[in-house]
Amino acid sequence: MGDNVTLTEEHLALRESVRDFTQREVVPIADHLDSQAKEIPMEVIRKMAELGYFGLTLPEEYGGSAMDHTCLAIMTEELSRGWLSVGSVGTRLLIASTLILAHGTEEQKKKYLPRIASGACLTAAAFTEPDVGSDTASVALRAEKVAGNWKLTGAKSWCTMANRAHMLTVLCKTNPEAPKKHDSLSILLVDKEPGDGFVPPTMAGDYIPAIGYHGLKSWNVMFEDHLVPGDAVLGGVTGKGFRQLMVTYESARIQTAARAVGVAQASFDAALRYSKERFQFGKAISEFQIIKHKLAHMATEIEAARQLTYHAARAKDSGRRADLEAGMAKAFAADMAERVTSEALQIYGGYGYSKEYPVQRYWRDGRLFKVFEGTSEIQYEVIAKRLLSGE
Repeated sequence: MGDNVTLTEEHLALRESVRDFTQREVVPIADHLDSQAKEIPMEVIRKMAELGYFGLTLPEEYGGSAMDHTCLAIMTEELSRGWLSVGSVGTRLLIASTLILAHGTEEQKKKYLPRIASGACLTAAAFTEPDVGSDTASVALRAEKVAGNWKLTGAKSWCTMANRAHMLTVLCKTNPEAPKKHDSLSILLVDKEPGDGFVPPTMAGDYIPAIGYHGLKSWNVMFEDHLVPGDAVLGGVTGKGFRQLMVTYESARIQTAARAVGVAQASFDAALRYSKERFQFGKAISEFQIIKHKLAHMATEIEAARQLTYHAARAKDSGRRADLEAGMAKAFAADMAERVTSEALQIYGGYGYSKEYPVQRYWRDGRLFKVFEGTSEIQYEVIAKRLLSGE
């Protein structure tokens, strides 16, 4: 497409490199593993770490490559074209690393960032709760100070990859008496051993079956008097968790927009190929005007979402507040992914609904973007508040 106008040689080289990795390591296994609801092989995750994918935007002093958010978007799109779950491994690590880089103590940065960049420390986010989704400030999980430690009691939900994580970023209530509920929350960096057993008897995990996104498992995580060292508070100061998280969501939502572009592009590529191969009434269905127009609309929407994602990435790299651009990119790309993957399935007709073709996988995964990393409704609230404030 015409995106080369906005990309540097570094961007283009990265895209070709990640595309090659995806074709070799991801595409051959994605359909089979997804159909069996199997997790991404750890060997694939290790190879991603060796290629520097997990430290792409981290400073070199912490083992990263110091690349920009456009590089992050490009890498994420290409991985997600192969399998959304593979493109999403980095989301877990991105949330943790950006939180620690922006707000962590120097000791926390040295402890975690090089290990995240190398893949030695996989992470998962524990923000959502069974009764708390979009209303982040209403988190109920309690962390009480006991003999210099934090004692966690409560539950989290939709903790993706929590079983394989070495560390959880846990949003919890440490200051229940704070006048404003936003000031009652902190983020704890909670170490754990990887495995489906979690940390019995004080931390347990309950797998949440899902209709898609099969390469990564999501979990309910229950804490019962689980002790965490007193220095595990992000930045060493309590009551800052909500605001720390809001800044990190900018990067996460840009990366999520790129994931949506990747899934949509994969569905378009599949539909384009199929339209040339499928014959009805004596000719390829790609020769029918209605199919041509579907393809034209799909390609246009994908490119618009891609460029909006790049725009948000550049805004983030400028150092200024970028929640407006990130929200627009995520909301538009999520809507686009739902439409494009649905149209791709429609082009396949009845075969699109069978497991014989990967288009049904793209369709199932494509619907998720309007729900996770901040629902579309929340994105439009963010966008509207910025527009109405005039900032």
